[in-house]
Amino acid sequence: MATLGLRADEQEAIEKFRREAVEPSMTSLVILDFWAEWCGPCKQLTPILEKVAADYADRGVVLVKINVDEDKFIAAQFKIQSIPTVYALFQGQPVADLSSARTESQLTRTLDQILAQLPVQGEATQREAEIEPLIAMGEEVLAAGDGPRGANIFRQILDMAPEHPAALSGLARALLAAGETDQAREALANLPEGLETDPAIARARSALALAEIAPSAETGELEQRVAGNPDDLQARFDLAEAFTAGGDRDRAADQLLEIIRRERGWNDDAARTRLLQMLEAIGLEDPWAAAQRRRLSEILFG
Repeated sequence: MATLGLRADEQEAIEKFRREAVEPSMTSLVILDFWAEWCGPCKQLTPILEKVAADYADRGVVLVKINVDEDKFIAAQFKIQSIPTVYALFQGQPVADLSSARTESQLTRTLDQILAQLPVQGEATQREAEIEPLIAMGEEVLAAGDGPRGANIFRQILDMAPEHPAALSGLARALLAAGETDQAREALANLPEGLETDPAIARARSALALAEIAPSAETGELEQRVAGNPDDLQARFDLAEAFTAGGDRDRAADQLLEIIRRERGWNDDAARTRLLQMLEAIGLEDPWAAAQRRRLSEILFG
């Protein structure tokens, strides 16, 4: 907004707007709420805007309220004709009209869409940038088989971000690798609301389910039963469980895939469920998991 030829009060209004809205919008997403004391719908919308702005503060969302009676010059610059009018401002430019979003769900859905497209820098974004390489380090250590060291790394991450799902998952899986099944189970209990269905948590739960399979000291008898009767699918499944408990994932996968090949839905799809748990626990992008997925697809769709 140019200030040349403006009255002192108008210049003051522009300076205030620049300070309170434009400058923060250089890195944050500023919600501009044009309102007035006499506006009934404004009073209904205000608590919703305040709550959502507070919830999204760490993602870089800032609420700036502009009273159209007190800031007539700014309202005129935005050509405000009715209120409430709500705009999203980023880097000094309006990027969205939020006026039609009158409920919390509508507003959050719209903000999620906007934030996914803009390089808004909130505390959460900065924290994630700091944590991401630490998560990668922890996963690398865990992949190398060092459960105790991996657990220490993930604990340090959780000190920074106590509810980070990837760190919670990593800690649980590291504890399992260290043989601390009870501690891993405890780490996955009483999770913060909303994390139960997170893919990272699902991965850790699958790893826990596999770790809780009772170890079998002898597979010879089961192998004899399978050799004597290849259609003894329960014996095959028990053999796969024994291989899993013993850490022989290749032979376990072979038996599970053979069960699926012989009878896809056997025992409420137990073989496929266990195989998918194995793949999820290892990581769906892992080369071994990818190879088993291809084998499964060939059986199901070949």
